[in-house]
Amino acid sequence: MENQANSKSIILNNGLYYGLILILASLITYALGMHLDPTAGYINLGVLAFVLIGFPIIGMSKFKKDNNDFMSWGQGVKIGIGTVLIGTIISLLYQHVFTTFIEPEFYSQVELVTRNGLLDAGLTEDQIDAQIEMQSKFQGTIIGDALGILFMTFIGFIISAITAAIIKKTEEENY
Repeated sequence: MENQANSKSIILNNGLYYGLILILASLITYALGMHLDPTAGYINLGVLAFVLIGFPIIGMSKFKKDNNDFMSWGQGVKIGIGTVLIGTIISLLYQHVFTTFIEPEFYSQVELVTRNGLLDAGLTEDQIDAQIEMQSKFQGTIIGDALGILFMTFIGFIISAITAAIIKKTEEENY
């Protein structure tokens, strides 16, 4: 296999598209004034599920096609995790730009919406304050970003491992 396809360009391209689609979905909900609406959260979650599943599959399929229809399980997992990691980092960088420059009051607006929702749910002021305090420890912080990257990479690994196991094809399987 001396003419093996280059997985780096596939990972970078698919990761870039992954991140850009998440940014576009976020910008659309913001432009429509829905960025604090739970419906926008569901829309963004649906878009995230689509790109989280779709782009690793697209990347693995492209690599396999470019590699004479061969791809090992490990190559597939690498492409899937790399795609998710690049896209997640791009999305997190945008989130910081959004909360710093585009909508600097975003986290205080989220806190107000959360507080009202918890009041409607019947929680006491002490319970609400504890919830808001815990939430603020992770919003826009290095710890929150690291946990987000780890979580998305883990989910990307699961999706990639399953997909790679299904579509893998090695030269040894031909003999």
